[in-house]
Amino acid sequence: MKAFVAVTFALLVGCVRGESSVTDGLSVEDMLDKCMDGRHHKTQPGPEGSLYRQCSPWVDRACCRASTTEQLHQPLWLNFDWHHCGQLSESCERHFMQDLCFYECSPNVGPWLVPVDMQIRNERFAGVPLCATDCNRWWTACKDDLTCSGNWGVSWNWTSGQNTCRQGAQCRTFQDYFGTPSNFCRNIWNGSFAVVDDSAPCFTLWFNGTNPNDRVARLRAEEIVSARGGAGSVGAPHHPLLVAVLIVMTVVFGRGILS
Repeated sequence: MKAFVAVTFALLVGCVRGESSVTDGLSVEDMLDKCMDGRHHKTQPGPEGSLYRQCSPWVDRACCRASTTEQLHQPLWLNFDWHHCGQLSESCERHFMQDLCFYECSPNVGPWLVPVDMQIRNERFAGVPLCATDCNRWWTACKDDLTCSGNWGVSWNWTSGQNTCRQGAQCRTFQDYFGTPSNFCRNIWNGSFAVVDDSAPCFTLWFNGTNPNDRVARLRAEEIVSARGGAGSVGAPHHPLLVAVLIVMTVVFGRGILS
């Protein structure tokens, strides 16, 4: 019986804490000097001689190589067809290219990395705080263009080797699929971004000169390390679900587990 209680308690604490993060055990500086573990990403960010077109903001400290930035400006990068419902407008395509450059080149996503099991990467970023202004500009550029998916991260047929519309999916405007700018930016890449007001620390996909995302990443990394030092396993029993289960266990087994 004691073994049952111990195992149940351990499993519940694991559920409360959730799946492990890539940031577990990393210092602030480690999180700020980390590139995503992806097929074309460098191991650590560093300067590049030149980066192509929409990727140029990251030239001083990049997780991408110059050759990668030239290749990704060509059609079907990683066999992904943006123009699955016809040619995107020039302004919409430009914003998607900025987003792609951010994905490949940004050295600032370390605090938001989570593990995944995919052919093209072992990590992804989730919930990166995107400035509302950036989101609105992206949305304005694309809302009247056509797509057949409300989630470009998962909703495709890949049997041909590149993304095509799923059976029955209709080509309609981004406005029809997403409705609002915030829904678009949150859902277009399966939760990679969270939209926040510009008054809060938030990322921009385009800048000139000094990278403003450095400060935002440092603030988040400091929050993670601070929370890690003050939480640990001590806080787990205060989770409502865990407390409720422990109360039931106390009644059933007649033991003062919570004392």
